[in-house]
Amino acid sequence: MGLLTNKNALIFGLANDKSIAWGIAQAFAREGATLGFSYAGETLEKRVRPLAARLNVDFVEQCDVASDDQIAAVAQKAAERFGQIDILVHSIGFANKDELSGHFYDTSRAGFHMAMDISVYSFVGLARAFQPLLRKGGALLTLTYYGSVKVAPNYNMMGVAKAALEASTRYMASDFGPQGIRVNAISAGPIRTLAAMGVSGFRDMYKNFADMAPMRENVTAEDCGNAAVYLCSDMSAHVTGEVLYVDSGFNIMAASDPKANKEEQ
Repeated sequence: MGLLTNKNALIFGLANDKSIAWGIAQAFAREGATLGFSYAGETLEKRVRPLAARLNVDFVEQCDVASDDQIAAVAQKAAERFGQIDILVHSIGFANKDELSGHFYDTSRAGFHMAMDISVYSFVGLARAFQPLLRKGGALLTLTYYGSVKVAPNYNMMGVAKAALEASTRYMASDFGPQGIRVNAISAGPIRTLAAMGVSGFRDMYKNFADMAPMRENVTAEDCGNAAVYLCSDMSAHVTGEVLYVDSGFNIMAASDPKANKEEQ
């Protein structure tokens, strides 16, 4: 038996086989979970359905998380298909490309609203819609990034959105705790996902990340998948409201070690 055997897990935000959501899906399948996927927009369907087939997933639904009606419709379909849900993964973040370069103070009002709606409120909206279906002992999980607590060049509006997402995680952990449901976040190091590639200068940041991280290695979607198994399994039965860093220790460093590269040569 796997760590997630007999658990139903829905993953929102799968985009392609480079997604952190895909790393989580593979790890969940390995550990015996029954999976369902939701994707954003028809253009992603041709990428998501073949991935679902690889894991024998037959619940694949489109959902625009900016629409309460579409969220409710997916929740209703999930109730009919699964009955109860044990795990809900929110792997969703979006800001207009114009908001991911230059000065943060140039963020437009419309861009601010959109990023907060898609990247933050969607987690709250999904939690609210699925609350009646969540089984005691279940888990909600979202994905964040270190740009929420420190300035990451060009991350701009997404950094502010991720800060709000982490605060939302804590407040929802308090709300859901009496129901026996945990709410946590994974803060992943830079990974070459579709979303990350939209951040100006990401390639240079990715290249330099391993030089500063104590473990001198980049992280992978598979690393995040394994961490997600822990946070969504009974192994973390009393862990809630936490942000778990999966970043080779990058977040503990105040500056790069100038002696490191010399010592390793």
